[in-house]
Amino acid sequence: MLLVGKLCGSFWAKSHLVTKGYPSVSTWSPLATAFNTKPHPKLNFTKNDTGLFGIGALTNPEGFYLLRDNAIHRTDTLIEEATSGQRKRKMVEIFDELSDTLCKVADLAEFVRLSHPHLKFLHAAEDACISISGVVEKLNTDRELYRVLKAVVDSGDIFPTTLVDDHVAELFLFDFEQSGIHLEENLRRRVVHLNECILQMGQRFMAGAITPRVVNKEVLPENIRHFFSRKGDKIEVSSLFAESTNALAREAAFRLFLYPDKGQDQLLTDILKARHELATVCGFPSYAHRALKSSTVERPDVVKEFLEILTDGLRPRAEEDFKQMAQMKRQENQVRTDLAAWDTPYYTAKLKKELLQVNAKEFAPYFSLGACMEGLNTVTMNLYGIHLENTEMEPGEAWNGDIYKLAVVHETEGILGYIYCDFFERHGKPNQDCHFTIQGGKRLPDGSYQPPIVVIMLNLQQSRWSGPTLLTPSMVDNLFHEMGHAMHSMLARTEYQHVTGTRCSTDFAEIPSVLMEYFAADPRVLATFARHYQTQEPMPQDMLNRLCASKFLFTASETQLQRFVD
Repeated sequence: MLLVGKLCGSFWAKSHLVTKGYPSVSTWSPLATAFNTKPHPKLNFTKNDTGLFGIGALTNPEGFYLLRDNAIHRTDTLIEEATSGQRKRKMVEIFDELSDTLCKVADLAEFVRLSHPHLKFLHAAEDACISISGVVEKLNTDRELYRVLKAVVDSGDIFPTTLVDDHVAELFLFDFEQSGIHLEENLRRRVVHLNECILQMGQRFMAGAITPRVVNKEVLPENIRHFFSRKGDKIEVSSLFAESTNALAREAAFRLFLYPDKGQDQLLTDILKARHELATVCGFPSYAHRALKSSTVERPDVVKEFLEILTDGLRPRAEEDFKQMAQMKRQENQVRTDLAAWDTPYYTAKLKKELLQVNAKEFAPYFSLGACMEGLNTVTMNLYGIHLENTEMEPGEAWNGDIYKLAVVHETEGILGYIYCDFFERHGKPNQDCHFTIQGGKRLPDGSYQPPIVVIMLNLQQSRWSGPTLLTPSMVDNLFHEMGHAMHSMLARTEYQHVTGTRCSTDFAEIPSVLMEYFAADPRVLATFARHYQTQEPMPQDMLNRLCASKFLFTASETQLQRFVD
């Protein structure tokens, strides 16, 4: 549990970062230089690739089958150890090794399945995912394994345990009971069936929610039809057109795209009914009680109270926001002056741009990728005493030629873990910024620590000329957000991988990442790294202030809308 004290003492007390000796420099650091230069695959003259992520078996796709078989064999051994009655260590240690054994293959395979550019690797990873999922499903129905774990949770282990041991054991038991393993056989089968139905209906509902709406062209006034895609006599509405300058087009898109759909309504009703039945079969008053059981807040009444307090606190500021938007609409539209639901995103963006003169293209030259990485390095040094070190990879370690690898190095503890940076768009890559855990951190039997390994995936455009990749302010926010997840994984240092990093309560998982976004909105932080990629001049103070102010404009109204949508 590293470095908690540093959070309060080092950063805010100094009010700005440069006092600790981090450069407002006229030359790029090695880290910034590395990320401002397109990476090139390391030439391999020995023809002995190290394998993906340094895993020797993954020099070729068939290695996934070896990893899968080894994991299944080790799983059988651990099950035998847990149920034999002759174990020589804590039950929770066996379960965590069981979880770690499966996760190291499943998480790795899931990432490769989604991101590897070569089909053979993709298909082998997908096969491994399916196989490991089958093993997990089998374990979730192993009543003997459940019995020995429940005995330890209810009556204590034969070995001394800590509060952490007991808590993690309870989490494993809760995961078991989510599958209904503690129920009579007929009820357990019903739970399995309901879970499958909820999953399938949820996928269909989500697909339906983003399906374009197709209507006859006569439905729309002729003067706004050109805003939408046309196919013969049909018009396709594929989004809310929230940023359109035409008020009628925004309204039409909103009404058509969100028009009630009988199929979707029925799906949602069926999902809600299935969720309620699932909860009651498992012994909960409602699905909300079941969903929140393993969360930080634990109970629906606590969530309700929190949301009510939040709403009451936001209301005065949100009302001021909406008044300002309504005033702007009245200036633009003398006929329809009331602020409508389809207006708020448009006027939020418009007011930010006009009042604060914030234009993404104006700021991008000050946010080269290298400068942003140096900014992250400055923040992590001041907060946690760690620095990010660009590390050369071995041939075959990366899945594409434009990947970076960072070693996360603590000032006294040494290397904490590794972050692979898959930052650039490519064909077939998911168009979503996200964080993947490849290997979770945990304490090993010999007292050493299994280093966490993660991937940060972004979709930046490669520079099409000799200069560095430039980021818009929103891209900078996303980079800091995903790095927050990565830092969570690096700094967790938990005894057990089952609860390491982002494998925490789902309502807590976004806190470290959102925290990092605030540093990207603080002028004291931005001043340490926002420099023009050509002249290396710092961003002018006026621009800095306008950018940071824009990030907090209308936050009350936006949060209030989220409170109702979510």
